[in-house]
Amino acid sequence: MKKESDPLLGGKNAVVTGGGSGIGRAIALRFARAGALVAILDVTADSAAAAASEAAALGGNALAVTCDVSRQTDVIDAFQQIEAQLGPVDILVNSAGVAHIGTVEQTTEEDLDRLYAVNVKGVYNCLKAAVASMKGRGGAILNIASVAATVGIPDRFAYSMTKGAVLTMTYSVARDYVSHGIRCNALSPARVHTPFVDGYLAKNYPGREREMFEQLSRTQPIGRMGQPEEIAELALFLCSDAAAFITGSNVPIDGGFVTLKM
Repeated sequence: MKKESDPLLGGKNAVVTGGGSGIGRAIALRFARAGALVAILDVTADSAAAAASEAAALGGNALAVTCDVSRQTDVIDAFQQIEAQLGPVDILVNSAGVAHIGTVEQTTEEDLDRLYAVNVKGVYNCLKAAVASMKGRGGAILNIASVAATVGIPDRFAYSMTKGAVLTMTYSVARDYVSHGIRCNALSPARVHTPFVDGYLAKNYPGREREMFEQLSRTQPIGRMGQPEEIAELALFLCSDAAAFITGSNVPIDGGFVTLKM
Protein backbone atom coordinates (compact mmCIF):
# COMPACT_ATOMS: atom_id res chain seq x y z
CA MET A 1 0.00 0.00 0.00
CA LYS A 2 1.29 3.44 -0.91
CA LYS A 3 2.21 5.53 2.11
CA GLU A 4 0.43 8.85 2.56
CA SER A 5 3.78 10.63 2.39
CA ASP A 6 4.56 9.20 -1.06
CA PRO A 7 4.28 11.61 -4.00
CA LEU A 8 0.88 11.23 -5.66
CA LEU A 9 2.42 10.55 -9.07
CA GLY A 10 5.65 8.95 -7.89
CA GLY A 11 7.16 6.72 -10.56
CA LYS A 12 4.70 7.82 -13.27
CA ASN A 13 5.72 9.06 -16.71
CA ALA A 14 3.52 11.96 -17.82
CA VAL A 15 3.25 13.82 -21.10
CA VAL A 16 1.82 17.34 -21.04
CA THR A 17 1.25 19.05 -24.37
CA GLY A 18 1.34 22.82 -24.50
CA GLY A 19 3.41 22.53 -21.33
CA GLY A 20 5.48 25.61 -22.04
CA SER A 21 2.88 28.18 -21.02
CA GLY A 22 -0.46 28.82 -19.36
CA ILE A 23 -2.51 25.93 -18.05
CA GLY A 24 -0.18 23.32 -19.55
CA ARG A 25 2.82 24.81 -17.78
CA ALA A 26 1.01 24.87 -14.44
CA ILE A 27 0.02 21.22 -14.88
CA ALA A 28 3.52 20.16 -15.86
CA LEU A 29 5.05 21.87 -12.82
CA ARG A 30 2.43 20.43 -10.46
CA PHE A 31 2.96 16.93 -11.82
CA ALA A 32 6.72 17.26 -11.39
CA ARG A 33 6.24 18.34 -7.77
CA ALA A 34 3.98 15.31 -7.29
CA GLY A 35 6.81 12.99 -8.29
CA ALA A 36 6.11 12.37 -11.97
CA LEU A 37 8.71 12.34 -14.70
CA VAL A 38 7.16 14.93 -17.01
CA ALA A 39 7.73 15.28 -20.73
CA ILE A 40 6.84 18.88 -21.58
CA LEU A 41 5.78 19.16 -25.22
CA ASP A 42 5.57 22.59 -26.78
CA VAL A 43 5.88 24.00 -30.28
CA THR A 44 8.30 26.61 -28.90
CA ALA A 45 11.58 25.04 -27.83
CA ASP A 46 12.52 27.88 -25.46
CA SER A 47 9.19 27.66 -23.63
CA ALA A 48 9.49 23.91 -23.14
CA ALA A 49 13.08 24.27 -21.91
CA ALA A 50 12.17 27.07 -19.50
CA ALA A 51 9.32 25.04 -18.00
CA ALA A 52 11.59 22.00 -17.62
CA SER A 53 14.20 24.15 -15.86
CA GLU A 54 11.56 25.52 -13.51
CA ALA A 55 10.40 21.99 -12.72
CA ALA A 56 13.97 21.03 -11.87
CA ALA A 57 14.31 24.10 -9.62
CA LEU A 58 11.22 22.97 -7.74
CA GLY A 59 12.79 19.59 -7.13
CA GLY A 60 10.90 17.82 -9.90
CA ASN A 61 11.95 16.03 -13.04
CA ALA A 62 11.08 17.11 -16.57
CA LEU A 63 12.12 16.54 -20.16
CA ALA A 64 11.67 19.31 -22.73
CA VAL A 65 10.47 18.12 -26.14
CA THR A 66 9.84 20.42 -29.08
CA CYS A 67 6.74 19.22 -30.90
CA ASP A 68 4.05 20.59 -33.20
CA VAL A 69 1.09 18.42 -32.17
CA SER A 70 -0.71 19.14 -35.46
CA ARG A 71 1.98 17.12 -37.27
CA GLN A 72 1.64 13.38 -36.71
CA THR A 73 5.29 12.73 -37.58
CA ASP A 74 6.33 15.22 -34.88
CA VAL A 75 4.14 13.46 -32.33
CA ILE A 76 5.41 10.00 -33.27
CA ASP A 77 9.01 11.21 -32.98
CA ALA A 78 8.26 12.89 -29.64
CA PHE A 79 6.71 9.78 -28.11
CA GLN A 80 9.57 7.62 -29.37
CA GLN A 81 12.01 10.02 -27.70
CA ILE A 82 10.01 9.99 -24.47
CA GLU A 83 9.75 6.20 -24.35
CA ALA A 84 13.46 5.86 -25.07
CA GLN A 85 14.41 8.22 -22.23
CA LEU A 86 11.64 7.70 -19.68
CA GLY A 87 9.86 4.49 -20.61
CA PRO A 88 6.19 3.87 -21.51
CA VAL A 89 3.72 6.68 -20.95
CA ASP A 90 1.41 6.45 -17.92
CA ILE A 91 -0.34 9.83 -18.20
CA LEU A 92 -1.22 12.13 -21.07
CA VAL A 93 -2.62 15.64 -20.67
CA ASN A 94 -3.76 17.23 -23.92
CA SER A 95 -3.45 20.92 -23.07
CA ALA A 96 -2.02 22.35 -26.31
CA GLY A 97 -4.53 24.62 -27.98
CA VAL A 98 -5.13 27.86 -29.81
CA ALA A 99 -7.99 30.32 -29.55
CA HIS A 100 -10.08 32.38 -31.93
CA ILE A 101 -12.66 35.07 -31.36
CA GLY A 102 -15.42 35.54 -33.91
CA THR A 103 -18.81 34.46 -35.23
CA VAL A 104 -19.24 32.10 -38.17
CA GLU A 105 -19.25 35.13 -40.50
CA GLN A 106 -15.99 36.39 -38.99
CA THR A 107 -14.28 33.01 -39.20
CA THR A 108 -12.21 32.47 -42.32
CA GLU A 109 -11.40 29.08 -43.80
CA GLU A 110 -7.81 29.63 -42.67
CA ASP A 111 -8.99 30.33 -39.11
CA LEU A 112 -11.03 27.14 -39.04
CA ASP A 113 -8.20 25.04 -40.47
CA ARG A 114 -5.72 26.46 -37.95
CA LEU A 115 -7.93 25.68 -34.96
CA TYR A 116 -8.82 22.25 -36.28
CA ALA A 117 -5.16 21.40 -36.87
CA VAL A 118 -4.10 22.09 -33.28
CA ASN A 119 -7.19 21.65 -31.13
CA VAL A 120 -8.68 18.61 -32.85
CA LYS A 121 -6.03 16.89 -34.97
CA GLY A 122 -3.39 17.62 -32.33
CA VAL A 123 -5.47 15.90 -29.65
CA TYR A 124 -6.11 12.97 -31.99
CA ASN A 125 -2.40 12.60 -32.79
CA CYS A 126 -1.44 12.49 -29.12
CA LEU A 127 -4.32 10.19 -28.16
CA LYS A 128 -3.26 7.76 -30.86
CA ALA A 129 0.34 7.71 -29.66
CA ALA A 130 -0.53 7.53 -25.96
CA VAL A 131 -3.07 4.73 -26.29
CA ALA A 132 -0.51 2.63 -28.14
CA SER A 133 1.95 3.20 -25.29
CA MET A 134 -0.60 2.47 -22.55
CA LYS A 135 -2.28 -0.66 -23.92
CA GLY A 136 -1.42 -3.70 -21.87
CA ARG A 137 -0.54 -1.59 -18.83
CA GLY A 138 -3.30 0.99 -18.40
CA GLY A 139 -3.01 4.72 -17.97
CA ALA A 140 -4.79 8.03 -17.52
CA ILE A 141 -5.64 10.57 -20.20
CA LEU A 142 -6.96 14.06 -19.53
CA ASN A 143 -8.15 16.31 -22.34
CA ILE A 144 -8.52 20.02 -21.65
CA ALA A 145 -11.89 20.94 -23.13
CA SER A 146 -13.87 24.06 -22.18
CA VAL A 147 -17.25 25.27 -21.02
CA ALA A 148 -17.59 26.24 -24.69
CA ALA A 149 -18.04 22.53 -25.46
CA THR A 150 -21.40 22.45 -23.72
CA VAL A 151 -22.87 25.98 -23.67
CA GLY A 152 -23.16 28.73 -26.24
CA ILE A 153 -20.58 31.49 -25.79
CA PRO A 154 -20.71 34.61 -27.98
CA ASP A 155 -18.06 35.01 -30.67
CA ARG A 156 -16.47 31.59 -30.18
CA PHE A 157 -17.70 29.72 -33.26
CA ALA A 158 -14.48 27.95 -34.30
CA TYR A 159 -13.16 27.52 -30.76
CA SER A 160 -16.44 25.97 -29.57
CA MET A 161 -16.40 23.60 -32.54
CA THR A 162 -12.98 22.29 -31.60
CA LYS A 163 -13.71 21.93 -27.89
CA GLY A 164 -16.91 20.05 -28.66
CA ALA A 165 -14.79 17.64 -30.66
CA VAL A 166 -12.34 17.29 -27.76
CA LEU A 167 -15.20 16.34 -25.46
CA THR A 168 -16.67 13.72 -27.77
CA MET A 169 -13.22 12.26 -28.48
CA THR A 170 -12.88 11.90 -24.72
CA TYR A 171 -16.08 9.87 -24.50
CA SER A 172 -15.06 7.69 -27.44
CA VAL A 173 -11.61 6.83 -26.09
CA ALA A 174 -13.01 6.17 -22.61
CA ARG A 175 -15.54 3.72 -24.07
CA ASP A 176 -13.15 1.97 -26.45
CA TYR A 177 -10.31 1.43 -23.98
CA VAL A 178 -11.95 0.93 -20.59
CA SER A 179 -11.25 -2.80 -20.87
CA HIS A 180 -7.56 -1.96 -21.38
CA GLY A 181 -7.37 -0.12 -18.06
CA ILE A 182 -7.08 3.27 -19.76
CA ARG A 183 -9.11 6.07 -18.19
CA CYS A 184 -9.98 9.12 -20.28
CA ASN A 185 -11.60 12.25 -18.91
CA ALA A 186 -12.11 15.87 -19.91
CA LEU A 187 -11.62 18.94 -17.78
CA SER A 188 -13.66 21.99 -18.80
CA PRO A 189 -12.50 25.36 -17.50
CA ALA A 190 -14.26 28.67 -17.92
CA ARG A 191 -12.11 31.78 -18.32
CA VAL A 192 -8.65 31.32 -16.80
CA HIS A 193 -6.09 34.11 -16.35
CA THR A 194 -3.33 33.09 -18.76
CA PRO A 195 -0.91 35.05 -20.96
CA PHE A 196 -3.48 34.79 -23.76
CA VAL A 197 -5.92 36.92 -21.77
CA ASP A 198 -3.30 39.57 -21.07
CA GLY A 199 -2.24 39.64 -24.71
CA TYR A 200 -5.82 39.90 -25.92
CA LEU A 201 -6.56 42.83 -23.61
CA ALA A 202 -3.35 44.65 -24.50
CA LYS A 203 -4.07 44.29 -28.22
CA ASN A 204 -7.75 45.15 -28.20
CA TYR A 205 -8.12 47.50 -25.22
CA PRO A 206 -4.89 49.49 -24.84
CA GLY A 207 -5.08 51.67 -21.75
CA ARG A 208 -8.22 49.90 -20.56
CA GLU A 209 -6.71 46.56 -19.65
CA ARG A 210 -7.63 46.68 -15.94
CA GLU A 211 -11.20 47.80 -16.64
CA MET A 212 -11.79 45.06 -19.20
CA PHE A 213 -10.06 42.44 -17.06
CA GLU A 214 -12.53 43.15 -14.26
CA GLN A 215 -15.43 43.09 -16.69
CA LEU A 216 -14.40 39.69 -18.03
CA SER A 217 -13.90 38.42 -14.50
CA ARG A 218 -17.46 39.36 -13.58
CA THR A 219 -18.87 37.14 -16.34
CA GLN A 220 -18.29 34.21 -13.98
CA PRO A 221 -20.63 33.95 -10.97
CA ILE A 222 -17.73 33.50 -8.56
CA GLY A 223 -16.55 36.97 -9.60
CA ARG A 224 -13.06 36.22 -10.87
CA MET A 225 -11.07 34.25 -13.40
CA GLY A 226 -9.57 30.91 -12.54
CA GLN A 227 -5.85 30.53 -11.97
CA PRO A 228 -3.77 27.99 -13.92
CA GLU A 229 -2.63 26.48 -10.63
CA GLU A 230 -6.25 25.72 -9.72
CA ILE A 231 -6.72 23.84 -12.97
CA ALA A 232 -3.49 21.96 -12.26
CA GLU A 233 -4.72 20.75 -8.87
CA LEU A 234 -7.82 19.19 -10.41
CA ALA A 235 -5.76 17.74 -13.25
CA LEU A 236 -3.45 16.15 -10.68
CA PHE A 237 -6.37 14.43 -8.97
CA LEU A 238 -7.96 13.19 -12.19
CA CYS A 239 -4.67 11.71 -13.43
CA SER A 240 -3.77 10.08 -10.12
CA ASP A 241 -4.79 6.70 -8.73
CA ALA A 242 -7.08 8.58 -6.33
CA ALA A 243 -9.43 9.02 -9.31
CA ALA A 244 -9.27 5.37 -10.38
CA PHE A 245 -13.08 5.10 -10.51
CA ILE A 246 -13.50 8.11 -12.81
CA THR A 247 -13.55 7.69 -16.58
CA GLY A 248 -15.63 9.07 -19.42
CA SER A 249 -16.39 12.19 -17.39
CA ASN A 250 -16.42 15.88 -18.23
CA VAL A 251 -15.42 17.73 -15.07
CA PRO A 252 -16.19 21.48 -15.00
CA ILE A 253 -13.98 23.97 -13.19
CA ASP A 254 -15.72 27.21 -14.05
CA GLY A 255 -16.61 29.33 -11.03
CA GLY A 256 -20.26 28.38 -11.50
CA PHE A 257 -20.39 29.55 -15.12
CA VAL A 258 -22.47 26.67 -16.48
CA THR A 259 -24.84 25.98 -13.62
CA LEU A 260 -25.20 29.36 -11.89
CA LYS A 261 -25.09 31.86 -14.75
CA MET A 262 -28.36 33.75 -15.15
